[in-house]
Amino acid sequence: MRSVTASTSQLPITQFSPRDGIVDLGWGHPRPSALPVDDWAEASSDAIRRLGPTALTYGYGPGPGPLVEWLCDRLGRIDTRAPRPEEVFVTGGASHALELVSATLVRPGDTVLVDSPTYHLALRIIGDHTADLVPAAVDDEGIDPAATERLIRDLRGEGRRVPMLYLVPTFNNPTGQCLAGERRAALVEVARRTGVTVVEDDTYRELVYQASAPPSLYSRAEGDEVVRVGSFSKTVAPGLRLGWVNGSADLVRRLATRGYVDSGGGVNHLTALTMAEFGASGRYERHVSTIRHIYRTQRDHLASAVRRELGHSACEIPGGGWFLWVRLPAGLDSTLLLPRAEANGVSYVAGARFFRGSSRGGGAFLRLSFSMLDPELLADGARRLAATIASVDSTDL
Repeated sequence: MRSVTASTSQLPITQFSPRDGIVDLGWGHPRPSALPVDDWAEASSDAIRRLGPTALTYGYGPGPGPLVEWLCDRLGRIDTRAPRPEEVFVTGGASHALELVSATLVRPGDTVLVDSPTYHLALRIIGDHTADLVPAAVDDEGIDPAATERLIRDLRGEGRRVPMLYLVPTFNNPTGQCLAGERRAALVEVARRTGVTVVEDDTYRELVYQASAPPSLYSRAEGDEVVRVGSFSKTVAPGLRLGWVNGSADLVRRLATRGYVDSGGGVNHLTALTMAEFGASGRYERHVSTIRHIYRTQRDHLASAVRRELGHSACEIPGGGWFLWVRLPAGLDSTLLLPRAEANGVSYVAGARFFRGSSRGGGAFLRLSFSMLDPELLADGARRLAATIASVDSTDL
């Protein structure tokens, strides 16, 4: 990698700032050395040279053709259904995609169903639309479609409007689990019968470390039952702020005719064109293959260390994604334990943050990320966590 001159600015540059003496396993960020600095620079230069001023002007509202075409082809190869170009809207990342979808589907006072546990920051994004977030019916295998359908009908019987259900069914954040195929099919049928739009966060599909990722809910839908959001933040780099929405042509038209799109054109036009170049050149395929190996190795180191220190049953080994969902010994609460852990030089995200309403025992769990740190630090973090747990009992917290 070429050398990079450090900035002289005294203001922050990045979201994450390391804390001295703490092995921070809480952040779902990429390993810095895994970011494709040189390949991205070459793709950017190639895109500018090839497209000239076209790369620097206002872009087409739903997203530039080269990226949309490449993305449709890529999704068709890694899933069982390729979206049509008119079913793609390019966004500023998955968070922006979820914000746009929520703004389009949700009215103030609506009830939105969410998986439990699920991505904690998605709860904030949806909640910003003054919706009442209600946990869907779940069991140890994830969302229970039949029970969730009954819940929808009960809520509507109370006069509530229920437009949307959000989940991360493939390598769930935080658990790493995948919703079973029969439940995927059943959930799409529930959406079809009830008219509730399932919003599928498919951010981790390409980060698969064994076998293959299951077909998306979106690939099983025939109409507007499912809207999928995706992102290049995990597969390429979060600094791109580039993602997409897959939905019906009507939904894409509604997004593309919003005032800010009409005013400014396509979102992140130059980055989108660079991504198209990065993909079409073969750089993306090579990069994804490389990071799968890196993150698989890091997963194995952290999972092995956690199981060695806390016992085999402390966590399952996920088939993809970036996270381990760790069960604490009986009587301990991850929220109460966190200050003690940080004093002992390790941090994580407490399990209760991934639940809305009743935590269903969320305090008994915590999320560790294996994505950002090298294997030696991951193992050290597991040792510090185990030492913290060994130093307390439930009466101390």
